[in-house]
Amino acid sequence: MFSHIMVGANDVAESKTFYDAALGAMGYEPGTIDDKGRCFYVTKTGVFAITKPINGESAGNGNGSTIGFEASDSAAADAWHTAGIANGGVTCEDPPGVREGPFGKLYLAYLRDPSGNKICALHRMS
Repeated sequence: MFSHIMVGANDVAESKTFYDAALGAMGYEPGTIDDKGRCFYVTKTGVFAITKPINGESAGNGNGSTIGFEASDSAAADAWHTAGIANGGVTCEDPPGVREGPFGKLYLAYLRDPSGNKICALHRMS
């Protein structure tokens, strides 16, 4: 359904350090900076990107927005969460753990990145 997701950041280098660590904990390669200073994480299933806002204003997180990254298991979600906190992220929501809802059991771990974007590692449990 998605081709790419791009979030705004006031400091792309700081955000790259955060995402390299957090996504690296789940096995993703470090991001690549292009000639416009944007950072891209390209996978077989889509692209995640970081950029300074093109209008020159400060980046801001979307109120009510969450971006979810698929985790292979709960250990990967926990590693993502730990790496994110160690690299400038802030935990939010409930602590990492199992939540039950209309889509079954999910293992969720939430963070805010250095620019305040709300992100989540999600593992669908069977």
